Amino acid sequence: MEWKDWYADIILVPSGFLIFTSYHLWVWHRVRSQPLTTIIGRNARGRRFWVSAIMKDNDKKNILAVQTLRNTIMGSTLMATTSILLCAGLAAFLSSTYSIKKPLNDTVYGAHGEFMMSLKFVTMLHVFLFSFVSHSLSIRFTNQVNFLVNCPSTHEDRLGQTVLKPEYVSELLEKGFWLTAVGNRLFYAAVPLLLWIFGPLLVFLCYVVLVIVLYNLDFVFVEDCKVEGEMVV
Repeated sequence: MEWKDWYADIILVPSGFLIFTSYHLWVWHRVRSQPLTTIIGRNARGRRFWVSAIMKDNDKKNILAVQTLRNTIMGSTLMATTSILLCAGLAAFLSSTYSIKKPLNDTVYGAHGEFMMSLKFVTMLHVFLFSFVSHSLSIRFTNQVNFLVNCPSTHEDRLGQTVLKPEYVSELLEKGFWLTAVGNRLFYAAVPLLLWIFGPLLVFLCYVVLVIVLYNLDFVFVEDCKVEGEMVV
C-alpha cells in the first residue's frame, strides 16, 4: 500500500489518541495538586468522609452502606458485561467468513486494505478488553469494602493496635473507584475508534469533541474551588 493511503491514518488517529491521553494526564495532575477544583477530587474526599461516618455509626447505617455499595457494583457489572460482549462481537466478526478487507464504501477516506481493517478491529477489541479487566478489578475491591465497612473498627490486636481502620477501607474503596474510572475512560476512548471504519478524520474530530465534553464534566467552575497545594489524603 502506498504512503498516500496510509498517511492520514498514521497522523490523525495517533494524534487524536495523544490529545485524549494528554488530557487525562493533566487531569490526574490536577487531582493530585488541586483536588477541590475537580469533580474527581471532591468525590474522592467525600467518599473518605462517608466511610468514616459509616464505620463510626455502623449499627444505624450498615444497611445504607450495603445498598450504596451494591449499586456501585451493579454499575461496574453493567459496564464490564457491555465491554466483554463487544469484545465477543468483534472477535466473532474477525473470525467469520466475511472478508474484513472489504470496506463499507470504496470511497472511505484513508487506508482500507486487509491489514488496516484488521488493525482497526483488533485495536477496538483490545481497548474494550482492558476496559473489562478494569471493571472486573473494580468489582473485586468494592466487594472487599462491602464486607469490611460493616466490621467494628474498635477491635485491637495483642499489641493494642486497631485491626481495621477507616483509612484502610477508604483506600480499598478509592482503588475500586479509580479502576471504575479507568474502565469508563477506556470505554469512551473506544467510541471514536468505532468511527475509524469510516475514516481517520472522524476519529480525530471525535477525540477533540470528547475532550471538550469531559473537560466540562471533570472540573468545578466556582470561585471558592481555587485551592492551591492541597493533596488528596
